[in-house]
Amino acid sequence: MSVSVRIPTILRTYTGGAAEVSGEGGTLREVLQKLDADYPGIGARILDEAGKIRRFVNVYVGEEDVRFVEGLDTATPDGIQISVIPAVAGG
Repeated sequence: MSVSVRIPTILRTYTGGAAEVSGEGGTLREVLQKLDADYPGIGARILDEAGKIRRFVNVYVGEEDVRFVEGLDTATPDGIQISVIPAVAGG
């Protein structure tokens, strides 16, 4: 399945500055594995050492926050947009 992945500014050094890249996989886990294979190091910025989404990173498949659906097993239908959004703190 071909999907598009929106990359936040802070991670664009891994994608050569690209704000959006193509990905492949039937689940979010597969898409992130392929993304890390294509752009080495980016996976470690999204997933922690245990392979879970980092606490301060939000990931959306379409309009759905994956933490409230199937997590890394969330289906990624062909053509869907995945957004990686770092949490912002401060005031």
